[in-house]
Amino acid sequence: MTTNRPPAAPGTFVISLDFELMWGVRDLQTKETYGANVLGARVAIPAMLALFEEFGLHVTWATVGLLFFGKKTDLLAGLPARRPAYTDANLSNYVALPELGPDEAADPYYYGHELVAQISRVPGQEVATHTFSHYYCLEPGQTPADFRADLAAAVAVATQQGYQLRSLVFPRNQYNAAYLSICQELGITSYRGNEAAWMYQKQSEAAQTPWQRAARLLDAYVSVSGPNTYKPAEIAKNKPFDIPASRFLRPWSGRLAPLEGLRLRRILGGMTHAARHGEVFHLWWHPHNFGANLPQNMAVLRQIAEHFWALQRQYGFRTQTMAELADELAYLSAK
Repeated sequence: MTTNRPPAAPGTFVISLDFELMWGVRDLQTKETYGANVLGARVAIPAMLALFEEFGLHVTWATVGLLFFGKKTDLLAGLPARRPAYTDANLSNYVALPELGPDEAADPYYYGHELVAQISRVPGQEVATHTFSHYYCLEPGQTPADFRADLAAAVAVATQQGYQLRSLVFPRNQYNAAYLSICQELGITSYRGNEAAWMYQKQSEAAQTPWQRAARLLDAYVSVSGPNTYKPAEIAKNKPFDIPASRFLRPWSGRLAPLEGLRLRRILGGMTHAARHGEVFHLWWHPHNFGANLPQNMAVLRQIAEHFWALQRQYGFRTQTMAELADELAYLSAK
């Protein structure tokens, strides 16, 4: 029987955003095919920040290190000497350096200094890392030494600008357990792991099957993998702490508009399950997912925020960044 009483320990709502602009899609898209979404993200980010502040939502912004720069001269000076040697050279974002404009005003696709500063001014927002160059940890050719150099460069530019990087999201969700000790060495206390179900187990891009992609799409609308929530005690084990994803907030689609109610119900149901049982629900997306159809996407996000408020009143549901939750997990693991 379902109870409306608050759980013994409050549930937690975690939001993490993969903030990357063109660096996150350059190997798959061009400015002509996806540039409007990237530029749209620059409009979506202030809108999201206003909503987060309105509802008091704490959010982790996993930011590509290259976005911290506002000028090309500074960016070039901050590059690591060692760079990823992918077998597929096009995966390396360093091949895009010659096409960069001189600064953020001239090239809003690749620079994000002003956006990072804007994020940091809103209460409850955590500036975290998405590696320096949008580094792919499972692609052929890359090595632990390459990853260390990349992450160290991200930490360096963030530190120079007054940010302490404590949380990490692996680009393309290419979680690599072999790199966790490097993360911990460089100050990372938590990372976003993948959902446990088979369709979310990450390989290189080439190794993914159409069946996995189809199953993930289906799971966004009907419950294939369940709520994907978990007790804090279940993840208060190895450091850095794995704070797994629960649900990807897919962008609004006109083609799939008749199914929008199912998509929203799937998310709200997971949040309710976490609130009732004192568990964690971890929602994530990319700012550029809101770069098109912004009014529709913001309407969905507002419904999610309003549902959070309702769960907060009824069950004590709370909002935490990944770093804030990691602090609590550290306390639990020490008991």
